[in-house]
Amino acid sequence: MRIAVYPGSFDPITNGHLDVLQRAAKLFDRVIVAVAVSESKHPLFNLEERVQMVARAVQHLPNVEADSFQGLLVEYVERRSAQAVVRGLRAVSDFEFEFQLALMNRKMNERVETIFMMPKDTYTFLSSRIVKEMAQLGGDVSAFVPAHVRAALSGKFSHPPA
Repeated sequence: MRIAVYPGSFDPITNGHLDVLQRAAKLFDRVIVAVAVSESKHPLFNLEERVQMVARAVQHLPNVEADSFQGLLVEYVERRSAQAVVRGLRAVSDFEFEFQLALMNRKMNERVETIFMMPKDTYTFLSSRIVKEMAQLGGDVSAFVPAHVRAALSGKFSHPPA
């Protein structure tokens, strides 16, 4: 069974993440969306909220599951018997950092491959950070996140959903 892990903080999950994920789900028998603890990033949503938002966003994909992890990604990948890590690249600026991570992961465990996938061009500008900033300022984020994520953002920023 070909298993991939799609790691990230997913604070929150966006349509760009989902675009990459839907294409990864066609390439692998199983894809695990691994939500990182990432407390150093001071996430807006706690770990449980992020995992629940991801789970709800992927419920229509039968070979995709949401999980969380803490610690080294390569150790998590090994525990889950996965062979690959899926990473999204929005722009050239993402590549250098992602390339360094991929090389470090390979150095720690050469059995783990990193697959870089680009989202549709309509999502190349999209990031969780931008979505949070828009939502905080009362902007309409409905084109960028699933409806349940938009509602969760509205709840955090006390804006009634449109």
